[in-house]
Amino acid sequence: MQLANQVALVTGGSRGIGRAICLVLARAAATVVASARSQEQLAALAEEARAQGLPGRVVPRAVDVTSRSACEELVESVAQEFSRIDILVNNAGITRDGMLMNMDDAQFEDVLTANLRSVFWLTRAASRYMVRARSGRIINISSVSGIMGNAGQCNYAASKAGVIGFSKSVAKELARRNITCNVVAPGFITTDMTDVLPENIKERYRQLIPCQQFGEPADVAEAVLYLASPQARYVTGQVLAVDGGLSM
Repeated sequence: MQLANQVALVTGGSRGIGRAICLVLARAAATVVASARSQEQLAALAEEARAQGLPGRVVPRAVDVTSRSACEELVESVAQEFSRIDILVNNAGITRDGMLMNMDDAQFEDVLTANLRSVFWLTRAASRYMVRARSGRIINISSVSGIMGNAGQCNYAASKAGVIGFSKSVAKELARRNITCNVVAPGFITTDMTDVLPENIKERYRQLIPCQQFGEPADVAEAVLYLASPQARYVTGQVLAVDGGLSM
C-alpha cells in the first residue's frame, strides 16, 4: 500500500514491460492511468487488475504518443479527473531497425518521435503539476542500447541515449521541488518483441549476459516501483540498468 492515494501515468502500458509496470504499481495501491494505442488491450489489462483484486486500479486511455497535442491532452485529462499526477512513467517506444547506410529519414525520425520527443512532451506537461504540488516521481525507460550502442539500431540507441541525457537534466532542474527523475535501462527482456527473434540470435545474446539468462518484465517493473516509492526520495538523476550485468 506504499503508493495509496497516488496517481501514476504509464505510457506503453498495454503489454510487455509497460503492462508489468501498471500491475505492480496497482499492486502498491496506486491509481494507474495506462495509455497505449490499443483500447482493447488496455481494457483487458484493467480487467486483469480487477480480477487479481489489486488494491489499486488501472484506468485505460487510448493515446498515440507520437502526437504532441495528444500527449498534452492526456496529461490535462488525468490532472482534471484526479486533481494530481504523482508518478509519470515514460515507457512507450518503438524500433525500426536497420543498418546505418540503408536507414532512411523516416526510420530515424519515427523512432526519435516515439521514444524521445514523447518523453519531452509528457514530462514537460506533467512536471507543471508536480512543481505546483512540490512532489513527484518521473521514471523514464531507456535501454542498454542507449548506454552501449547496438549494431543495426543507431536510431533506437540515439533515442534511448537521449532519454538518459534528458532525464539527468530534468533531475537537476526539478530536484529543489522534491521531484525526482530517474532512468531504468532494461537489457534483454522476454517480451513479444524479443520472442520473434531466431533462437540462434537469442543464444548469442544470452552468452553476452553474465547472468546467462534473459530478464522478465517483472524485473523491470520492480525497479520502477522502487524509484516511484517513498524509499527512493534521495535518488535522482540515476540510470538503473536491469540487464543481468550486460552493460557493466
